[in-house]
Amino acid sequence: MEDAEEVLTVGRGYPDAAGTLSVDGCIMLSPRQCGSVAGVTATPHPVRLARYVMEHLPHVMLVGEGADRLATRLGLNEEPAIPEAAAKAFDAWRREHPHEAALRGGTGPLSPDHATLDGHDTVGVLVWDAERGIAGACSTSGLKFKWPGRVGDSPIIGHGLYVDPEVGAAVATGNGELIMRVCGTFLAVEMLRQKASCREAVETVLSRIAESCDPKPGEQAAFIVLAPSGDFAAGALRPGFQTAVRSENRNELVAPDVVYFPETAE
Repeated sequence: MEDAEEVLTVGRGYPDAAGTLSVDGCIMLSPRQCGSVAGVTATPHPVRLARYVMEHLPHVMLVGEGADRLATRLGLNEEPAIPEAAAKAFDAWRREHPHEAALRGGTGPLSPDHATLDGHDTVGVLVWDAERGIAGACSTSGLKFKWPGRVGDSPIIGHGLYVDPEVGAAVATGNGELIMRVCGTFLAVEMLRQKASCREAVETVLSRIAESCDPKPGEQAAFIVLAPSGDFAAGALRPGFQTAVRSENRNELVAPDVVYFPETAE
């Protein structure tokens, strides 16, 4: 999916406001086994790089130039190319919003009245194997036309992804700032630790976001929560989110168990 040019939210996706494409990602097996990278421009495959961090480095997270250097040393350097559709959208955005483009791109004066950032999406995966082991990974190219240097929830352990094999796992997508403000996936797993069901964990996180963060119309946040038993649930603030389920006998898209603001459906 990271290599698919028609998918503009991970891998080869939208650039930031300065025209630079960067990617973020993380992988997690347990609190002792996790790795993360952010602001990577040397490869469209951040999870591969994050896995090396997890397996071989004493750190959890590398960002920017340091992460790019590691990708080059590992032979993963393959600069993420901006797809034609994304490049055209970027050019159109700069023409239609010149002041905002200058502001975010670093050439215009700062102003408190800049426009709201556009929404985005993330590829988040939770895995449950035959031995009932669980793991997760998360990959994104972030908000389209974002402020250069912006990092959202996706590569942050406990925000975009959290896995405790004895308790459960959660992965997030949507507006990263909403998810980060409540440590979304960590909160979901902690609810499982308190014996909540997967659905109850999803409901708790969505409720916390809705009540504490005052999401703007159209802002989305969605979660998948998985228990060691294999039970799972998914939910979102608003309609439009689906979960892909794949196993030996299933390969389908399923609707969320919870939609916090169902009245926003068109």
